[in-house]
Amino acid sequence: MKRPLLHPTLDELKLESILYALADPVRLEIVRRLVGGDCPLNCSAAAPQHLPKSTQSHHFQILREAGLICSERRGTEVVNTLRCAEIEQRFPGVLRAILAASKPLVCPDTQSDD
Repeated sequence: MKRPLLHPTLDELKLESILYALADPVRLEIVRRLVGGDCPLNCSAAAPQHLPKSTQSHHFQILREAGLICSERRGTEVVNTLRCAEIEQRFPGVLRAILAASKPLVCPDTQSDD
């Protein structure tokens, strides 16, 4: 049996955990990709492709434990959605300000061959 994916409740969300999770450029890029997606994304679609699967899993675990994403198992995949409304309710404007102030991560999988 697979372990359940645990998510903090709205009251358990901590600003320090959110800031820690978003301090890493890869995790910030994952959040940016999830914001840009109009539907839940699986881990492979949301994470930079150059990262090993184990590293991707680690980043998603930190984002989930901080309360930034909601992860759901669907067959063999895990799909992720941002908890924007909940974060906005608990910490108004924080996520929006961080995303507006940051620059996208230039990943090897997004560089052009020009």
